[in-house]
Amino acid sequence: MPATLATGMSATSGIDAAIERSDLLKNALETARRAHAGQLRRGSDGRPFIDHPLAVAELLVKHGYGEEVLAAALLHDVVEKSDVEVADVRRDFGDVVGDLVEVMTEDKTIEDYEERKAEHRQRVAEADQAARAIFAADKRTNVAMLREAFALIGERVSEELAVTLDLKVYVWEEDLEMLFNEAPGLKLTDEFADEMVNLWGDRYRAVRSASD
Repeated sequence: MPATLATGMSATSGIDAAIERSDLLKNALETARRAHAGQLRRGSDGRPFIDHPLAVAELLVKHGYGEEVLAAALLHDVVEKSDVEVADVRRDFGDVVGDLVEVMTEDKTIEDYEERKAEHRQRVAEADQAARAIFAADKRTNVAMLREAFALIGERVSEELAVTLDLKVYVWEEDLEMLFNEAPGLKLTDEFADEMVNLWGDRYRAVRSASD
Protein backbone atom coordinates (compact mmCIF):
# COMPACT_ATOMS: atom_id res chain seq x y z
CA MET A 1 0.00 0.00 0.00
CA PRO A 2 1.38 3.48 -0.85
CA ALA A 3 2.78 5.35 2.14
CA THR A 4 0.40 8.29 1.87
CA LEU A 5 -2.69 6.14 1.37
CA ALA A 6 -1.75 4.02 4.36
CA THR A 7 -1.99 7.05 6.63
CA GLY A 8 -5.24 8.42 5.24
CA MET A 9 -3.62 11.29 3.34
CA SER A 10 -4.57 12.20 -0.19
CA ALA A 11 -2.79 10.19 -2.89
CA THR A 12 0.33 12.03 -4.03
CA SER A 13 2.83 10.13 -6.13
CA GLY A 14 6.00 12.00 -5.16
CA ILE A 15 7.09 10.50 -1.86
CA ASP A 16 5.45 7.14 -2.59
CA ALA A 17 7.45 6.81 -5.80
CA ALA A 18 10.66 7.91 -4.06
CA ILE A 19 10.14 5.34 -1.29
CA GLU A 20 9.42 2.56 -3.79
CA ARG A 21 12.78 3.05 -5.52
CA SER A 22 14.97 3.66 -2.44
CA ASP A 23 15.92 1.19 0.29
CA LEU A 24 17.15 4.13 2.37
CA LEU A 25 13.70 5.73 2.30
CA LYS A 26 11.91 2.42 2.90
CA ASN A 27 14.00 1.94 6.03
CA ALA A 28 13.50 5.56 7.11
CA LEU A 29 9.73 5.26 6.76
CA GLU A 30 9.67 2.01 8.70
CA THR A 31 11.74 3.56 11.48
CA ALA A 32 9.45 6.60 11.57
CA ARG A 33 6.34 4.39 11.68
CA ARG A 34 7.72 2.45 14.65
CA ALA A 35 8.82 5.61 16.46
CA HIS A 36 5.47 7.36 16.00
CA ALA A 37 3.18 4.34 16.43
CA GLY A 38 0.06 5.35 18.34
CA GLN A 39 1.02 9.05 18.44
CA LEU A 40 -1.36 11.82 17.38
CA ARG A 41 -0.32 15.19 16.01
CA ARG A 42 -1.07 18.18 18.26
CA GLY A 43 -3.27 20.83 16.63
CA SER A 44 -4.45 18.52 13.86
CA ASP A 45 -7.83 17.43 15.28
CA GLY A 46 -6.63 13.89 15.88
CA ARG A 47 -4.53 12.98 12.84
CA PRO A 48 -1.89 10.22 13.22
CA PHE A 49 1.54 11.72 13.84
CA ILE A 50 3.11 9.85 10.90
CA ASP A 51 1.05 12.03 8.55
CA HIS A 52 3.32 14.94 9.47
CA PRO A 53 6.77 13.62 8.43
CA LEU A 54 5.21 12.14 5.30
CA ALA A 55 3.78 15.54 4.40
CA VAL A 56 7.15 17.22 5.04
CA ALA A 57 8.91 14.68 2.83
CA GLU A 58 6.25 15.14 0.14
CA LEU A 59 6.97 18.86 -0.04
CA LEU A 60 10.70 18.24 -0.29
CA VAL A 61 10.43 15.65 -3.04
CA LYS A 62 8.30 18.08 -5.05
CA HIS A 63 11.13 20.59 -4.78
CA GLY A 64 13.67 18.09 -6.06
CA TYR A 65 15.61 17.16 -2.92
CA GLY A 66 17.57 13.91 -2.84
CA GLU A 67 17.05 10.76 -0.83
CA GLU A 68 19.23 11.72 2.15
CA VAL A 69 17.24 14.92 2.69
CA LEU A 70 13.99 12.99 2.24
CA ALA A 71 15.14 10.36 4.73
CA ALA A 72 15.97 13.10 7.24
CA ALA A 73 12.53 14.61 6.67
CA LEU A 74 10.84 11.28 7.42
CA LEU A 75 12.98 10.93 10.55
CA HIS A 76 13.14 14.55 11.71
CA ASP A 77 10.92 14.05 14.79
CA VAL A 78 11.94 10.55 15.89
CA VAL A 79 14.56 11.69 18.41
CA GLU A 80 12.18 14.19 20.02
CA LYS A 81 9.17 11.90 20.07
CA SER A 82 10.59 8.45 20.87
CA ASP A 83 13.52 6.63 22.42
CA VAL A 84 15.48 6.75 19.14
CA GLU A 85 18.77 8.62 19.56
CA VAL A 86 20.83 10.61 17.07
CA ALA A 87 23.53 7.92 17.32
CA ASP A 88 20.96 5.34 16.16
CA VAL A 89 20.10 7.48 13.14
CA ARG A 90 23.78 7.92 12.27
CA ARG A 91 24.41 4.16 12.57
CA ASP A 92 21.45 3.18 10.42
CA PHE A 93 21.30 6.02 7.89
CA GLY A 94 24.73 7.67 7.76
CA ASP A 95 26.25 10.96 8.88
CA VAL A 96 24.43 13.21 6.39
CA VAL A 97 21.00 12.05 7.57
CA GLY A 98 22.19 11.99 11.17
CA ASP A 99 23.48 15.56 10.99
CA LEU A 100 20.19 16.80 9.54
CA VAL A 101 18.09 15.00 12.13
CA GLU A 102 20.32 16.37 14.89
CA VAL A 103 19.80 19.93 13.63
CA MET A 104 16.05 19.34 13.47
CA THR A 105 15.90 18.05 17.06
CA GLU A 106 15.01 20.56 19.75
CA ASP A 107 16.96 20.65 23.02
CA LYS A 108 14.60 19.10 25.57
CA THR A 109 16.72 20.39 28.46
CA ILE A 110 15.46 23.92 27.72
CA GLU A 111 12.12 24.00 29.52
CA ASP A 112 10.86 27.43 28.46
CA TYR A 113 8.97 27.10 25.17
CA GLU A 114 10.14 30.36 23.58
CA GLU A 115 13.74 29.85 24.67
CA ARG A 116 13.77 26.31 23.32
CA LYS A 117 12.34 27.42 19.99
CA ALA A 118 14.81 30.34 19.78
CA GLU A 119 17.79 28.05 20.42
CA HIS A 120 16.57 25.63 17.78
CA ARG A 121 15.93 28.43 15.30
CA GLN A 122 19.50 29.69 15.77
CA ARG A 123 20.98 26.23 15.11
CA VAL A 124 18.95 25.93 11.92
CA ALA A 125 20.09 29.40 10.85
CA GLU A 126 23.71 28.29 11.28
CA ALA A 127 23.21 24.99 9.42
CA ASP A 128 23.22 24.34 5.68
CA GLN A 129 20.49 24.96 3.13
CA ALA A 130 19.20 21.38 3.32
CA ALA A 131 18.47 21.79 7.04
CA ARG A 132 16.71 25.09 6.41
CA ALA A 133 14.65 23.45 3.67
CA ILE A 134 13.47 20.71 6.04
CA PHE A 135 12.75 23.35 8.69
CA ALA A 136 10.70 25.44 6.23
CA ALA A 137 8.79 22.38 5.00
CA ASP A 138 8.16 21.36 8.60
CA LYS A 139 6.74 24.77 9.53
CA ARG A 140 4.71 25.07 6.34
CA THR A 141 3.19 21.64 7.05
CA ASN A 142 2.51 22.54 10.69
CA VAL A 143 0.59 25.65 9.66
CA ALA A 144 -1.36 23.82 6.94
CA MET A 145 -2.42 21.04 9.33
CA LEU A 146 -3.41 23.55 11.99
CA ARG A 147 -5.47 25.48 9.43
CA GLU A 148 -7.34 22.29 8.58
CA ALA A 149 -8.11 21.74 12.25
CA PHE A 150 -9.01 25.42 12.73
CA ALA A 151 -11.56 25.14 9.92
CA LEU A 152 -13.27 22.34 11.87
CA ILE A 153 -13.07 23.50 15.49
CA GLY A 154 -11.90 27.13 15.42
CA GLU A 155 -9.98 28.60 18.36
CA ARG A 156 -10.62 25.41 20.35
CA VAL A 157 -7.62 24.04 18.48
CA SER A 158 -5.58 25.78 21.20
CA GLU A 159 -6.73 23.04 23.58
CA GLU A 160 -4.70 20.53 21.55
CA LEU A 161 -1.49 22.60 21.63
CA ALA A 162 1.26 22.69 24.22
CA VAL A 163 0.97 26.51 24.27
CA THR A 164 -1.64 29.06 23.26
CA LEU A 165 -2.40 29.53 19.59
CA ASP A 166 -1.25 33.15 19.85
CA LEU A 167 2.17 32.08 21.13
CA LYS A 168 2.38 29.38 18.47
CA VAL A 169 1.72 31.94 15.75
CA TYR A 170 4.24 34.36 17.26
CA VAL A 171 6.97 31.68 17.21
CA TRP A 172 6.14 30.81 13.61
CA GLU A 173 6.47 34.48 12.71
CA GLU A 174 9.96 34.46 14.24
CA ASP A 175 10.79 31.29 12.31
CA LEU A 176 9.61 32.91 9.10
CA GLU A 177 11.70 36.03 9.71
CA MET A 178 14.80 33.85 10.21
CA LEU A 179 14.14 32.01 6.96
CA PHE A 180 13.65 35.23 5.03
CA ASN A 181 17.02 36.41 6.36
CA GLU A 182 18.96 33.16 5.97
CA ALA A 183 17.20 31.50 3.00
CA PRO A 184 15.57 34.29 1.01
CA GLY A 185 15.62 32.36 -2.26
CA LEU A 186 14.11 29.19 -0.83
CA LYS A 187 10.71 28.53 -2.41
CA LEU A 188 9.59 26.63 0.68
CA THR A 189 10.05 29.84 2.67
CA ASP A 190 7.57 31.55 0.37
CA GLU A 191 5.14 28.65 0.77
CA PHE A 192 5.46 28.89 4.55
CA ALA A 193 4.74 32.63 4.30
CA ASP A 194 1.68 31.98 2.15
CA GLU A 195 0.30 29.53 4.73
CA MET A 196 0.86 32.09 7.49
CA VAL A 197 -1.05 34.72 5.52
CA ASN A 198 -3.87 32.21 5.07
CA LEU A 199 -3.89 31.44 8.81
CA TRP A 200 -4.08 35.13 9.69
CA GLY A 201 -7.00 35.42 7.26
CA ASP A 202 -8.74 32.37 8.73
CA ARG A 203 -8.57 33.82 12.23
CA TYR A 204 -9.67 37.28 11.11
CA ARG A 205 -12.69 35.88 9.26
CA ALA A 206 -13.60 33.75 12.27
CA VAL A 207 -13.56 36.83 14.54
CA ARG A 208 -15.64 38.84 12.08
CA SER A 209 -18.15 36.00 11.71
CA ALA A 210 -18.49 35.66 15.49
CA SER A 211 -19.16 39.39 15.87
CA ASP A 212 -21.83 39.56 13.15
